[in-house]
Amino acid sequence: MQDWPYPLWIAHRGAGKLAPENTLAAFRVGASHGYRAFECDVKLSADGIPFLLHDATLQRTTPEQGTAGDRLWSELSRIDAGGWHGRAFAGEPLPSLETIAAYVLRNGFALNIEIKPTPGHEPETGRVVAREAARLWAESRAAPAAPPLLSSFSPEALQGAMESAPELPRALLLDTLWSGWFDTARTLGVAACVTHHELMDAALIAQLHGAGLRALVYTVNDPAEALRLQALGIDGIITDAVDRFSPGESVRD
Repeated sequence: MQDWPYPLWIAHRGAGKLAPENTLAAFRVGASHGYRAFECDVKLSADGIPFLLHDATLQRTTPEQGTAGDRLWSELSRIDAGGWHGRAFAGEPLPSLETIAAYVLRNGFALNIEIKPTPGHEPETGRVVAREAARLWAESRAAPAAPPLLSSFSPEALQGAMESAPELPRALLLDTLWSGWFDTARTLGVAACVTHHELMDAALIAQLHGAGLRALVYTVNDPAEALRLQALGIDGIITDAVDRFSPGESVRD
């Protein structure tokens, strides 16, 4: 993408430290702090509905147990995904991708959808999430601020996304610079790479920019680290600290 339409600052999982992560409530909290771009994790229910959840299992962020992807959406949609965070959020549901898309589109926000497959369902999840994202943005009556950015740690999921909706931009997530990552990124036709912030340095940014790719990082919560990355010319910073970093200002010591 020659023109990069996404803001520098991106709220992680909505605003997943101040509110229950990957819920509509978290997005609203992030928006209340001035954020206009959000990251979230999306996987598939047993009947193929894309919905927001980070973990493969339910127990960390809901009262339920077991693999989320084994359940039908009619059951998942009734699970409390907010009470674990505090009584103020009790009853907050797991949102579908369609629900989150409606919120961001109506408000002119940008969305980074991390494709987070249930293990063993990587290509299918990539295909379905990309297809549904393309449909939701195409059918929106509002003019989108930007197309959804589809990211994943799974090359297989990104391959599925490329096959299903090649027009949507993709990003390869990296927690290490594993052997062959750069060739894989180019083969997948990604627009960006998103690394753990400690991996990103001047040489890596130069390599990515030299190949016409954007450089983004996760998850930056320390002002000194944000300053370092901004000085290097980073293109995107994913953060939990929406109450500490103002997305409309440069970071100060």
